[in-house]
Amino acid sequence: MSVKTIISEDFLLSTKTARRLYRTYAELLPIIDYHCHLDPKRIAENSGFTSIADLFLGGDHYKWRAMRSFGVPEELITGDGDPRDKFREYAKTVSYAIGNPLYHWTALELKRYFNVDVALNGETADAIYDATLPLFKKEEYKPRGFISRSNVETICTTDDPADSLEFHDAIKKSGFGTKVVPAFRPDRCVNIRKTGFRDYIAKLGADGYDGLKRILSGSMDRFAAHGCRLSDHGLDFIPEKTKESPAAAFDKAMAGGELTDAEENAYIYDMMVFLASEYARRGWCMQLHVGALRNVNGTAYERFGPDSGYDCIDDTRLARSLARFLDELDALDALPKTVLYSLNPGDLYILGTLMGCFQKGPSRSRIQLGSAWWFNDHRDGIEAHLKALANLGVLGTFVGMLTDSRSFASYPRHEYFRRILCDLLGGWVERGEYPDDEETLGAIVGGICYGNAKEYFGF
Repeated sequence: MSVKTIISEDFLLSTKTARRLYRTYAELLPIIDYHCHLDPKRIAENSGFTSIADLFLGGDHYKWRAMRSFGVPEELITGDGDPRDKFREYAKTVSYAIGNPLYHWTALELKRYFNVDVALNGETADAIYDATLPLFKKEEYKPRGFISRSNVETICTTDDPADSLEFHDAIKKSGFGTKVVPAFRPDRCVNIRKTGFRDYIAKLGADGYDGLKRILSGSMDRFAAHGCRLSDHGLDFIPEKTKESPAAAFDKAMAGGELTDAEENAYIYDMMVFLASEYARRGWCMQLHVGALRNVNGTAYERFGPDSGYDCIDDTRLARSLARFLDELDALDALPKTVLYSLNPGDLYILGTLMGCFQKGPSRSRIQLGSAWWFNDHRDGIEAHLKALANLGVLGTFVGMLTDSRSFASYPRHEYFRRILCDLLGGWVERGEYPDDEETLGAIVGGICYGNAKEYFGF
């Protein structure tokens, strides 16, 4: 059965004011994607896609999770199944995913990139697959084509300190119109008890703990020369400062010893203070992602590895330890611009009130409440985040949306966010909760969608 797509001019825009704000101030603005997981090698080589199944399902654990919930065999998710069959199974899945953001994202991707005006389901899948297949021979359906067509001005990839950044060099030399810069992600240097820590440190060639810090500082200099303005950390927990020696903990780990919790905390806390101080000195922003419980299905992790759809929300307590960490940095005059994200929506008001304790001019909202992330990246989650920030801070200074994605077709998520934002603001205006002040409303919408990120990160 063929039914018309839900994507209309007024999609998610329920009031006259919302429609005006979106079309006048949000719709045509460039995108600054300041946190994503796009592969710079893929951008540099501009290697194409074989089909819409390759584009939509390759590496996308959001879609993999949904397909598993729908009972699709793994062979047709991450396995060696026929691409057409994989796309057909995803089409069946998403047609039943009413209320899931995947339904909206998929509809937007089909409409914006392929001009598909029918809903995706099991009966329309083959026709859509066949109609789109010849398009992947065209340049606009390769990675750079998707980026350019999406009006993306800046992309920050996520890169390890040991990365050569050769693909960023290649992108720059190619003359590609979008700025693609690295973001510094030193998790493998921080997570001292994770498998592979010793091998990784040995690969870096670090001579002791002080030697590791020197290597990381040099790596930051190299990243800065490539335009880096941000770091990023995925923290399993916020460390506590303990009396144990960080250097002794490092030496013990490198010797193969089993660290105590106190030793682990001492090392991670000291390393994070060092890194944050280095970021502050360079004028970088520090992003802290907390609240994810990763790889909880051990059998699946052994089979598929990380980032394959077997993570969930954690309930780790963070208020006191994060407050003490930020307080020490502030006392050292070493607190950089910081974006705080938690995967747990219950932490919104904790982070929203905590950030207010460390704001300081001349930066507007030096500490930011990071956008609705991962399992919260849906209409309810985005609205909850925006309302929390409005209640507790200054919403008009928010740095806006990011994709946090590995997919080159994910940029309509910015449209999704912008429509939700304008609908929320438009509703407040039409209910008399904020004046219909065109100049200020335009500045707020334009700032959240683009301008604030450009100014805050220094792009």
